[in-house]
Amino acid sequence: QHTQDNFETAFWRSAVADNNSFEQWQSDGSKDIVVRANERWKAMLASYEAPPLDPAIDEALNAFIAKKKESLPDGIG
Repeated sequence: QHTQDNFETAFWRSAVADNNSFEQWQSDGSKDIVVRANERWKAMLASYEAPPLDPAIDEALNAFIAKKKESLPDGIG
């Protein structure tokens, strides 16, 4: 019964794995997993939208960062 209850969610499918046929992989540009992963992180970064942040919190965080940077040795931060 456990298997029947879980068979649809038991397997994780990678977003960068290519499960197409060899011929389809070739026609899609023969990209290996490293290339697909590189394209994926670049697309994710390009489409990133910062979450809304209360201006007072943003100001407090920036002040905290600036104070910590002042305490670092020269050349760091």
